[in-house]
Order: sequence, then structure tokens, then C-alpha cells
Amino acid sequence: MTRLATCGLIDRAQTLRFTFDGRAYQGHAGDTLASALLANGVRLVGRSFKYHRPRGIWGLGSEEPNVLVELRDGARQEPNTRATTAELFEGLSARSQNRWPSLRFDVMALNGLLGPLLSAGFYYKTFMWPAAFWEKVYEPLIRRAAGLGRAATAPDPDRYERMHAHCDVLVVGAGPTGLAAALAAARTGARVILADEDFALGGRLLAERQEIDGAPATGWVARVLAELQNLPDVTLLPRTTIFGAFDHGTYGAVQRVADHLAEPAPGQPRQRAWTIVAKRVVLAAGAVERPIAFPGNDRPGVMSAAAARGYLHRYAVLPGRRAVVFTAGDDGWRTALALRDAGAEVTVVDPRDRPACPGLRVVAGARVVGTGGRLCLISVRLDTGEAIAADLLAVSGGWNPTLHLASHQGGRPHWDEALAAFLPGTPPPGMAVAGAAAGRFTLAACLADGAAAGLQAARDAGHEGQPLALPRADDEPAGLRALYHVPGRKAFVDFQHDVTADDIALAAREGFRSVEHAKRYTTLGMATDQGRTANVVGLAILAEATGRGIAETGTTIFRPPYTPVAIGALAGAQTGPDFRPTRLTPLHAWSARHGASFVTTGAWLRPEWYARPGEAGWRDSVDREVLHVRRAAGFCDVSTLGKIEVVGPGAAALLDFVYANDISTLKPGRIRYGLMLREDGFVLDDGTCARLSENRFFVTTTTANAARVMQHLEYAHQVLRPELDVSILSVTDAWAQIALAGPRARDVLAQVTAQDVSNAALPHMACTEAVFAGGLRGRLYRLSFSGELAFELGVPPDDAEALADRLRAAGAEPYGTEALGVLRIEKGHAGGGEINGQTTAGNLGLGRMLSRRKEFIGRVMAQRPALVDPARPVLVGLRGDGLRTGAHLLEPGAAANTANDLGHVTASCWSPHLQAQIGLALLSGGQARIGTRIRVYDALRGQDGEAEVVAPVFIDPEGTRTRA
Repeated sequence: MTRLATCGLIDRAQTLRFTFDGRAYQGHAGDTLASALLANGVRLVGRSFKYHRPRGIWGLGSEEPNVLVELRDGARQEPNTRATTAELFEGLSARSQNRWPSLRFDVMALNGLLGPLLSAGFYYKTFMWPAAFWEKVYEPLIRRAAGLGRAATAPDPDRYERMHAHCDVLVVGAGPTGLAAALAAARTGARVILADEDFALGGRLLAERQEIDGAPATGWVARVLAELQNLPDVTLLPRTTIFGAFDHGTYGAVQRVADHLAEPAPGQPRQRAWTIVAKRVVLAAGAVERPIAFPGNDRPGVMSAAAARGYLHRYAVLPGRRAVVFTAGDDGWRTALALRDAGAEVTVVDPRDRPACPGLRVVAGARVVGTGGRLCLISVRLDTGEAIAADLLAVSGGWNPTLHLASHQGGRPHWDEALAAFLPGTPPPGMAVAGAAAGRFTLAACLADGAAAGLQAARDAGHEGQPLALPRADDEPAGLRALYHVPGRKAFVDFQHDVTADDIALAAREGFRSVEHAKRYTTLGMATDQGRTANVVGLAILAEATGRGIAETGTTIFRPPYTPVAIGALAGAQTGPDFRPTRLTPLHAWSARHGASFVTTGAWLRPEWYARPGEAGWRDSVDREVLHVRRAAGFCDVSTLGKIEVVGPGAAALLDFVYANDISTLKPGRIRYGLMLREDGFVLDDGTCARLSENRFFVTTTTANAARVMQHLEYAHQVLRPELDVSILSVTDAWAQIALAGPRARDVLAQVTAQDVSNAALPHMACTEAVFAGGLRGRLYRLSFSGELAFELGVPPDDAEALADRLRAAGAEPYGTEALGVLRIEKGHAGGGEINGQTTAGNLGLGRMLSRRKEFIGRVMAQRPALVDPARPVLVGLRGDGLRTGAHLLEPGAAANTANDLGHVTASCWSPHLQAQIGLALLSGGQARIGTRIRVYDALRGQDGEAEVVAPVFIDPEGTRTRA
């Protein structure tokens, strides 16, 4: 055990049991999995991706490149989680990844022997020849080797939430800079949100022994947090990562609400995704200590010097008893002194000329050139020739400001030679970068910078206040000699992807001198830590190899997310049945009482058929409904059709521009079938347009395209025709719509309304206001989708059931979507299978509808040669056994391949009226093929047959029934 009896911020009164690779251990509340493993003497925790080299803990937080583990079991199994950020809880089950059969004995470690063959870009060179090997050998091997952890195979049992928040000042990071900024802003009365990815707020002050106002800094942290918690307009969000900076002051965040529990409490989400809109932002994300690339620097036991100090002070873990501190700056000496005071034997290796220090052995002017040990560190070798026995090598190569969010909108960092670090360039509008993230690394500078930034942010958001009285803190020594690389073999830069200094030099020799090219050629910075530890070291080596400075070499910029975000958190509660709200028509309950079975159509539940006693199956029900419509009268709930009112002096002009056929010539009280094209000339949607008065139109759309057509109309108005005085309103939910069809439809309607519904008073494609039995007020439209005499009745939703009862009492029977589909196929009406985004008006036999007298959306593009090619498929009918939707059409006897494909079946059904299997299809040269036979090939279902090509209208092609 390396747990110290005193110090630290853990709760020793709470002992937590956990397992790692099946072995039982104990930790305490306040531990991370990483600190608990170190406290139990576990040094080997993972394997690298390419060479499967042994890996130990390097960092303290989300910068950790090595220790990715699988957490939990079963449906909650979670791969690729950093042990350094996984909060310990009772019963936690963790497993190492990317090894087989075990962590200590990994067969894939043989990859290390192939290192000379697996250098940078080997996959570009290796998998090119022979070409036949790609599909049979290379791709299966790559897929087998790819990936690290294993995701759960069962559905996720937890729930997630999405939240929105607005604030005056968002402070990112709760270290000394962030706390000072939040306090200064909050005292002005501004609404403040303070977010930090750690489960405890305080940042580096939790991992240090520094003093503020002559007392431990943790006391100042506690006082500031207590004040912030008592202010009504301050929100503290621990365990929350701000992962992205987006337009207009919008920031994405993920709060790990219950990741520190075995399972969430009832009703509690596991994670919550926040969309935060802030007037001003203070980025106080701190800095990350970077490594030095030297031979053998990846061995378990090699650790960031700041992380070693953090495990000691925060978690009471002594990470090594015989320690070597290899530091190029003053900060590493603080780690050496802390280890010495904890009882470790410490040697400091500093390439600078440094004086002796009591209790420390100092080797000045030297560098580490190698390490010894197989699965853990046992020795350190210096360029003086000396070998030092050690179980810990703490490395300090300088600090990289955490400026990721400042780059998310294209701000490119700039190199500061004096600080040997990239600093923020132009941050997103409204963002100020403060503290270590801006290159101000000392405690006193961070407190002052944070307080100033917080106050200015509040003032910019409209709140005045007084400057914060700064506490007393020291400016600790922060000198640094930039040292990135000690030459030698196997000097690792990207620990997870096994990118070495030699790989980067090879990329430069082979012409990949751009940082973007070198990154992709070597995979530098593409591991899960996204270059937090590797990038600057790699860029320095690339700069040296190309004879340029780091400033000239430049850097890649960062993109969201800052750390991985679970898809579940982004989806929130919108999964499964809740992916989007299920919409019910006003007649849903009525249909359920009358024996309806329901089907999901888009967001709606619609009756598909109404079963009756004695019917053997759905076909009996559908056949009965179809025949009843053809012989008598039936009614169907069509409330799901999109319904849009277009009102205003410019309404006719806008609809003329949106529809391909003329609308402005339509007279009040009349209806016209309309066709809309996209800008590329393809059909967007069809429907009807009723002119209720001179400047008021009622537009219907298909169910599937209701939202799309509404967007299309708004775009046409706001962007293309903003000069028109028009209002557009979706009224889909304001009207219950019932289609009444059949030869007896007028007789039924006459019993439901006292209005004259004769052919003379209400001819085909006419509409009128109506009063139905019982005083129900609504609208009456004379139009047909079935090919029969038909009407559509519109009433307010609350009156729908009463109207349906009256229709049924008058002799009409309800029918569902299956019968509706059969009726429209029999009549040859184009539907969703034909209006699929790939068809033109000509394909659908509607080419004559395109106006030649006016401009409309899609007119020019619809005349492209490819879209008017006679060989394009056109709508035809098919008649024959075995027709299935989706089957392909071929010449009889032709081979079933893509080259011979002539089209496909778009819709098919059994017609009880015709006593035949019929269908609609898009067939190349279809008009010329009417009367011939065509091969119908369905590879998916294993069916092959023939059908007769016929005209698409099977019933009443003259339209006499519709106009009866």
C-alpha cells in the first residue's frame, strides 16, 4: 500500500470496495479509480493501441492518455473511460482494455517486435498490394484490430435529460482563476454559471499545499463556494464539462449527474446535456503539464510531475518511494520537495545549472536518456552514464494552456517563445481567457486575472460592481528552459497511439511538413486525449526536423467536443417511443372503440383497418372496407394531412411561385390539385389548394411532408419573395378532417347536413363553409383520392367524434390506411412510394401541369437534359401474381444485374374489386411498354416472375365516378 496515513482530501471514514480485472481492492470516498489503484500499489493499468506496450497512469484528469478502462457490467458497461476522471463508488467493476488474454501477458505485444515495419504511414504503404488482399485479408484484420473497449450489447437502461439555461456570465473552470471570476461577477448581481469537469470544485488548489491569506488555500476555496452557493443567481455545476463553443454565445455542456453511482436513483438521469446561452464567458480552464520525449518515457511509473504532486496532496497517495524528478522548469522542484516531505528518496535531474537543495540529490545539467523495467519502472538512466534505481519518474516539460474552447470558432493559437506555449488567438465573441489558460501560471496572477475578467464580463453584460479585494498569495517560481526531446529510440510523443519522435522525423523526410499532414500521417494527437499531452512536443520535433521554428510550423486547431460526449446525453429522453412525440388524431379514441388496429405513420398513429367479428385476418377487414367504399360509402380519418393557411394580399403570388401549376387564376370557392418542385427540379410534394376568399388559401400536403412544405413556404417567403405581404400558419391540429367516399357518399352527406350538396351546387373541386347535423360548423370540400364520388369534411377537433357517429348512423363505414392505399393504387394516384425525392413531374405523368406562363421554384432545373430524358422511368401499372413493393423490373430473360435494371415496383396490393394483384411502378420507357410483359425480380424475398404492363389507372379512367 502507498496510502499515507495523513493529508489528502479523501474521506477515510468511508471505505469503498471495487474490482479491477476481477481482483478486489479498497478505496475511499473522494478517490478516483486511478488514485485508488495507485493506493493499492497497482502500476500496470493498460496497453497502448499499436504496440500494446505496458502503460501506467500519467495524468490527474481528462488529459490522461494511457488509462482507458471499461466500467460496470451488463447493459451499463461503459468503454474507454479515463480512470483519472472516474469517481470511485461502492461495487465499481473496472477492467483493462486492448489486451489478450491478460494485462500482464498480452499476445499482441509481439507488435512491438515489428516496430520497424509499423512506422508512421505503414498502413498507406502496406495495404496497397496486392489489391485482391484488401477485401479478404487486410480489411478483416484492420477491423479485428480496431477499437479499444467493448460497448454494451444490451439496451441502455438509464435515462438522460436535455436542459437549457441562460446567464449573464458563464465561467468555465473552477480553479483559482474561475472562482475569482465567478465571485467578482456574482457580487454585481449578474446571473452566473460556474462549471467544472471535476466532482470537487477548486481546481489545482485541491492538489497543492499553497496558501492564500496565510492559510491553506482549500479554506479560501470553501469560503468562496459557500458565498456563491448562497447567492440566488449563481448556479454551480460540478461534474460538468463545457465541451463546445458555438455561434451566438451558445455552449454545449454535459453534466455527469449519476456517473459516480452504481445506478441512478429512481427518476434521476445518468447524464444531462446542457445548452447554455451566455452573454459573456470567462474561460478559466487552466493548463496541462506536458511530457518530455526521451527513450523509454512510456513505462509504467513514468508520470507527470504535477500529477504526482496531486496524488500526494489530494488523495494521500505516495506514487513512489524512490523517485526521480526530471524537470526543465521550476514547477518540477515543487514536486520534488513534496515527495521529499512525504518520505520518499528523491533525485532531481535538471538540464539547467541548479544549486543543491537540502534533502534532495540534484544532478544538474543532465537529462534522462532511458528507463529500465519490463512491466513497471525499476531504473532511470542519465546521459552522464549513471543509472538510478527508481519506482517513480516524475516529468515536467512545461505547461500547455487549455485553450480548446477559444479555438472552436476558428481562432488559431499563437506561439509565445518566452512561455514556450501556445496562447489563445482570437476567441469567440464575448469570451475572455484568463489565468493559466492565458499563460499566467502563478497563483497570484491567476487570482488577479480571474477577478478582473469576471468583473469586466459582468459589466459587459450590463451589471456594475466594485473590484474584488484580492487575497494575498505568492507568485511561485515559474522559470522554464524549453526541452521537448532527448534523442534516442522509442522516445514516445503520443502515448496511446505509440507515435515516436522517429515517426515524426520520418514524416518530415517523406514530405509531410504541414502540421495537418504530419498529424494524419503519424496519427499524432488523434488519440482519445486529442493531443493534450502530445501536440506541442510533436510540433517541436517537426519544427526541428524541418528547420523551422515552432511559430512558423504552427499548430492544428481544436474542434468540439472537448472530451467525448455520450450519444445518450445528446439524445436526452428522445429515444425509443420518445424519439419524437406520438401524435394522435382527434378520432383516435373513437377508432379504438370501433375495433381499429393502429400503425405508425411518421409521428402519427393511424387506424390501418377496423376488424369485425368473424373476420379471419387483416385481409378480410381490408377487402371488406375497400368493397364497401366501391359499392356504398366509407369514411376515413385524414386529419394527419398537413394543413396550412396562406393569407394576405400576396398569398396568390407566393403560391403561384411555389406551385408548378397556376394558382392565382383559381376562383374563391374552388380547389385545385397542386404540385411543388424543389429547387433542383424534382417533385417535393403534391396536395390541394382551396381558395377560401380572395386573399385566403387553404393548402393541404401529404402527411410525411407537412413540416417540409411549411419550411419550404417560409423559405420562399422570407428569402426569395420577402416583398410579399403574406402570413403563413400551420393549422394541421386545428382541423379534424374526414374523407367520405363512395357512390352513396352524397346520400350519406345529405343526412349529415342540410346544405345542398348536389353536383350543381357543389361540383367537383369546389369548397364551402358548412353546418353539419347537431350544429357542428366546419368546411366541406368536394375532392377525391379514391376515384369515387367523394367529399372531405373539416370540423374542429372536439367535434370529430360526433361527426363520425353521424356518418356511421347514415350508413357509411370507417376504413383505414390499408384500404386507403388499395383505393389510391386502383385509381393510379401517386403517393409516397412515387414521390420519393427522385422523381420529376414527367416521371409521374404530371408534366403537363408545369406552367409555361410563369416563374416557379424548380422551373429551370426541371428542364435539365437528364430530367427530360425519354429513358427516365415513368409511372405505369402492373398486373400479375407475386407483385411485391421494391421488386426490380427487367426485360424477360435478362440477367438480374444493375446494368439491366429498368425500374422498380413502388406500390402493390390485392384488389378485391378487380380480384387481381396490381401495382404501380416506375419503369423506363413505360408508356411504350404498355401491353407488354416485364420480369419482376425480388432478390430480397427470393421471388421471380412476370407481370403485364398496363396504364396506371385501373378504375374509372374517364373520371365519371368522381364527377357523378
